[in-house]
Amino acid sequence: MFSIVLMQERARLDMVLALNLQDFILRARVLKLYRQAIRATKRAPLPARAELRQTIRQEMELNRGCSDKQTIRFLMSEGLEKIKRLNEMLDMQGHHS
Repeated sequence: MFSIVLMQERARLDMVLALNLQDFILRARVLKLYRQAIRATKRAPLPARAELRQTIRQEMELNRGCSDKQTIRFLMSEGLEKIKRLNEMLDMQGHHS
Protein backbone atom coordinates (compact mmCIF):
# COMPACT_ATOMS: atom_id res chain seq x y z
CA MET A 1 0.00 0.00 0.00
CA PHE A 2 2.77 2.44 0.94
CA SER A 3 4.64 1.75 -2.32
CA ILE A 4 1.50 2.50 -4.35
CA VAL A 5 1.13 5.86 -2.59
CA LEU A 6 4.81 6.61 -3.26
CA MET A 7 4.41 5.71 -6.93
CA GLN A 8 1.33 7.93 -7.24
CA GLU A 9 3.13 10.79 -5.50
CA ARG A 10 6.13 10.33 -7.78
CA ALA A 11 3.88 10.39 -10.87
CA ARG A 12 2.20 13.58 -9.63
CA LEU A 13 5.57 15.18 -8.94
CA ASP A 14 6.82 14.22 -12.41
CA MET A 15 3.73 15.84 -13.95
CA VAL A 16 4.22 19.05 -11.92
CA LEU A 17 7.89 19.21 -12.89
CA ALA A 18 7.01 18.70 -16.55
CA LEU A 19 4.46 21.51 -16.39
CA ASN A 20 6.98 23.76 -14.69
CA LEU A 21 9.50 22.89 -17.39
CA GLN A 22 6.94 23.82 -20.06
CA ASP A 23 6.30 27.12 -18.27
CA PHE A 24 10.04 27.74 -18.02
CA ILE A 25 10.56 27.08 -21.72
CA LEU A 26 7.62 29.27 -22.71
CA ARG A 27 8.91 32.08 -20.48
CA ALA A 28 12.35 31.79 -22.09
CA ARG A 29 10.76 32.05 -25.54
CA VAL A 30 8.83 35.17 -24.50
CA LEU A 31 12.01 36.80 -23.17
CA LYS A 32 13.83 35.89 -26.39
CA LEU A 33 11.04 37.57 -28.36
CA TYR A 34 11.33 40.68 -26.17
CA ARG A 35 15.10 40.88 -26.72
CA GLN A 36 14.61 40.35 -30.45
CA ALA A 37 12.12 43.23 -30.56
CA ILE A 38 14.43 45.54 -28.61
CA ARG A 39 17.34 44.65 -30.91
CA ALA A 40 15.20 45.52 -33.95
CA THR A 41 14.73 49.05 -32.59
CA LYS A 42 18.48 49.66 -32.83
CA ARG A 43 18.01 49.96 -36.58
CA ALA A 44 15.34 52.66 -36.24
CA PRO A 45 16.16 56.37 -36.52
CA LEU A 46 17.35 57.76 -33.20
CA PRO A 47 14.25 59.90 -32.50
CA ALA A 48 11.95 56.86 -32.89
CA ARG A 49 13.93 54.36 -30.82
CA ALA A 50 12.77 55.40 -27.37
CA GLU A 51 9.13 55.44 -28.44
CA LEU A 52 9.42 52.02 -30.08
CA ARG A 53 11.07 50.55 -26.99
CA GLN A 54 8.42 52.09 -24.75
CA THR A 55 5.66 50.60 -26.91
CA ILE A 56 7.28 47.16 -26.84
CA ARG A 57 7.67 47.30 -23.07
CA GLN A 58 4.07 48.47 -22.59
CA GLU A 59 2.74 45.57 -24.67
CA MET A 60 4.82 43.09 -22.70
CA GLU A 61 3.68 44.58 -19.39
CA LEU A 62 0.06 44.62 -20.53
CA ASN A 63 0.15 40.85 -21.07
CA ARG A 64 2.47 39.99 -18.19
CA GLY A 65 -0.28 38.41 -16.09
CA CYS A 66 -1.44 36.09 -18.86
CA SER A 67 -1.04 32.46 -17.83
CA ASP A 68 -3.02 30.70 -20.57
CA LYS A 69 -0.45 28.94 -22.74
CA GLN A 70 -2.56 29.12 -25.89
CA THR A 71 -3.04 32.87 -25.46
CA ILE A 72 0.68 33.33 -24.79
CA ARG A 73 1.54 31.43 -27.98
CA PHE A 74 -0.94 33.58 -29.93
CA LEU A 75 0.56 36.77 -28.49
CA MET A 76 4.04 35.52 -29.38
CA SER A 77 3.03 34.89 -32.99
CA GLU A 78 1.56 38.41 -33.12
CA GLY A 79 4.81 39.77 -31.69
CA LEU A 80 6.87 37.95 -34.29
CA GLU A 81 4.67 39.40 -37.04
CA LYS A 82 5.12 42.91 -35.63
CA ILE A 83 8.90 42.48 -35.52
CA LYS A 84 8.84 41.22 -39.09
CA ARG A 85 6.81 44.25 -40.23
CA LEU A 86 9.13 46.61 -38.33
CA ASN A 87 12.19 45.07 -39.98
CA GLU A 88 10.54 45.28 -43.41
CA MET A 89 9.67 48.93 -42.83
CA LEU A 90 13.22 49.71 -41.70
CA ASP A 91 14.61 47.89 -44.75
CA MET A 92 12.41 50.01 -47.05
CA GLN A 93 13.67 53.17 -45.34
CA GLY A 94 17.25 52.06 -45.84
CA HIS A 95 18.05 51.27 -42.20
CA HIS A 96 20.00 48.04 -42.66
CA SER A 97 21.59 46.07 -39.86
